[in-house]
Amino acid sequence: MPREAKELAEKAKDVGMREAEYIRVLIRQKPNDYPEIRKLLKSLINEVNRIGININQIVFNHNSGLYLEEDKNRLVAYMRKLNTSVNEVVMQIGNQ
Repeated sequence: MPREAKELAEKAKDVGMREAEYIRVLIRQKPNDYPEIRKLLKSLINEVNRIGININQIVFNHNSGLYLEEDKNRLVAYMRKLNTSVNEVVMQIGNQ
């Protein structure tokens, strides 16, 4: 159907794939192969890496004896942000 063909073309274009390649990904039914999921997971990994760097700095300060109550509060905030980011991706993947 023309409407479905247009939707296929748009979805393939959105993820930078040819239509045939996009269809093969859908046929294999492997969630990790879905371009949308890969994009979400890549974004999540980048966020985790950024938060991990901040956590490492806090741990370094702790090990150096420079740990402050403010560091504890920052650590809790980073962990909340990490949990929120993971939950958002899980919800988005579940809605795909």
